[in-house]
Amino acid sequence: MASVKVELGVTPETTYSIAGKQIKFNSSKDIESYIEELNKLPKVTKIDFSGNTIGIEASKALSEGLLIKHKDTIVEINFSDLYTGRLNTEIPDSLEYLLPALLKLPNLKYLDLSDNAFGLQTIDPIEVFLAKAVSIEHLILSNNGMGPFAGARIGGSLYKLSKAKLAAKKPSLKTFVCGRNRLENGSINYLSVGLRNHKDLEIVRLYQNGIRPAGISKLVEKALTKNTKLQVLDLQDNTITSKGALKLAASINAWEHLVELNLNDALLKNKGSLAVVEALLKGTVKPKLTSLKFQYNELESDSLELLVQVIEKKLPNLKVLELNGNRFEEDSEYIEKINAIFEERGFGELDELDELEELDSDEEDEDDDDEDEEDTLDEDLDLEELEIELSGVSVEDKDSEVDDIANELSQTHLK
Repeated sequence: MASVKVELGVTPETTYSIAGKQIKFNSSKDIESYIEELNKLPKVTKIDFSGNTIGIEASKALSEGLLIKHKDTIVEINFSDLYTGRLNTEIPDSLEYLLPALLKLPNLKYLDLSDNAFGLQTIDPIEVFLAKAVSIEHLILSNNGMGPFAGARIGGSLYKLSKAKLAAKKPSLKTFVCGRNRLENGSINYLSVGLRNHKDLEIVRLYQNGIRPAGISKLVEKALTKNTKLQVLDLQDNTITSKGALKLAASINAWEHLVELNLNDALLKNKGSLAVVEALLKGTVKPKLTSLKFQYNELESDSLELLVQVIEKKLPNLKVLELNGNRFEEDSEYIEKINAIFEERGFGELDELDELEELDSDEEDEDDDDEDEEDTLDEDLDLEELEIELSGVSVEDKDSEVDDIANELSQTHLK
């Protein structure tokens, strides 16, 4: 249940984990022995309760137990998959106990709340918590059934959090993972405002969210280009098409620290794939980029040809390249050239390509342009005005906003 890591000259750090035990915590008595076990350990820095299920009374007991001994040492908490079999009326009440307790952990930096069926009915306590969670630097919120309206409220909370962090002199978010949440285009205005105000973001994963080209375009152009320290961008399994890909291509060289770019299953079309590859070729060398994922995008031989030059001239340390499900011959000379480059660098060959599409010479991409024209944001809000609205102050009073938030942070309870 617990593991202790010891390094010479360093105080032992302990992980307390009951992950995957499938324990059903209903009453305070059910969880009492685990809290006692936790608080017998020295300097617990990581707590993992994932893969169990907790009710309201047990949540109250745990919230109190977290603050008994390790309040100042806890750095990481994993509360993913914590509500299996619970009624949607139980979850908000549970969070009303747990989340305020987390606000009282001054060194909590990593929080995973994934695989919990939050949805819109649970957004109230999460929204309030996130706006005040100034110590959190790595936030994992995947597969929570958010939907666009809850996603928008998450985005608004991230904006408020950025201001709260500034007031508290805390670092901005470094990781934001919010995949498989049906965010769609309806969340994009608020999400863009939230993300662009965390200047030190390094990892953004928004895979499988049903975001369409207009949403991707605004997110990339108006938000992510501001995140110049970005190392990982994962937009897998959204509908980017050529429209979104053109915005992505125009922005890609803002991210000089990029390590991973995941555009798998995003329907870039060949026009969009070509634009991204051309942008990489025209940009500066990206020595840190080791993973580039282009699967199932209708990429064709002209894009592949340029990709050879990109790998050779601009990506000296690329180790992972995913190209399956595209529209070129398996025995293409360009694949042979890429494999030769990889072998010369000691990285081995590409994974086997076994799901390539047959290229129909009569097929055209004009329908993609029509599709893009029909795709718009329901409300294309001005982000500067939205920031003022979220701040709740007039333009004239905006300079005093940080001081106001600093005063508010003196209270850590949710209300």
